[in-house]
Amino acid sequence: MSMITQGSNSDKILVVDDSPDNVFLIKTILEEEGYTVSTAENGISALAKIDEATFDLVLLDLMMPGMDGYEVTKRMRENKNLPFIPILLITAHDSPNVAQGLDLGADDFIRKPVTVDELLARVRSLLRLKHSIDERDEIARQREDFVSRLTHDLRTPLVAAERMLTLLSEGALGSLSAPMQEVITIMGRSNTNLLAMVNTLLEVYRFEAGRKTLAFQPIDLGQLLKEVAGELTPLAEAKQLVLLLDFDEESCKITVIGDRLELHRLFTNLIGNAIKFTDQGSVTISLVPFIAVLAQMRYILKVEMIYL
Repeated sequence: MSMITQGSNSDKILVVDDSPDNVFLIKTILEEEGYTVSTAENGISALAKIDEATFDLVLLDLMMPGMDGYEVTKRMRENKNLPFIPILLITAHDSPNVAQGLDLGADDFIRKPVTVDELLARVRSLLRLKHSIDERDEIARQREDFVSRLTHDLRTPLVAAERMLTLLSEGALGSLSAPMQEVITIMGRSNTNLLAMVNTLLEVYRFEAGRKTLAFQPIDLGQLLKEVAGELTPLAEAKQLVLLLDFDEESCKITVIGDRLELHRLFTNLIGNAIKFTDQGSVTISLVPFIAVLAQMRYILKVEMIYL
């Protein structure tokens, strides 16, 4: 009698085999260990059950009439809506090499006739893998949820602080001495930078979580850059920098397909950083042709920092 720890009742296993005797044997072994076992007699039935219910492990006979184990494995791994489910291939000693099944995404194999110890050892091993991946995914989900909540919570006080600092700077709450005005200006700039970082973090989260939808449309790149440059000119003038456009908007008509808001954000960040880290001289914005696939011309923004 094998001295083996009992399995968890929460672990659900699907056994797929066209042989009733094999199904009965494996089902009996697994149920004695406390696992919840479902069965399917062919590949089509197995895929239907996998779509209808969740399983922690699939024991899959490799050679079955109609849809064999190779095809079932392939379809399971191609289904992006399925969570990760380990696949244990069951194959006869005289069957073809199982390497193809492993290449298609199966995780392990066992040969018939199965022994109790080996079967349970491989089942426990794959269930540990399943639990480990599920735990990792849950931690990642919780982390993403935390980042989302934290980012939203951070934005509220920062936006309020920015508004109050603007009112103070404009003298809405009374005149300020020169030293106080300087301090308020520095505080406002720091708060604006922090708010920009929080907004960037939120945008990155939205992209990674698939919650960001891009609105693609034709965009005049030169016009967009001119617009961004106009918005950032006061920032450059405050540092006594000259902001230059190194292209003729009329003669250099460049249209790209993209999300205007995101491109505006990208260019604002790039040019804003150039201004931020340039202490004297000028900041020049130029368009550089970039060769892309499919015989299309794409362009990237090049920001040059010139020190005099």
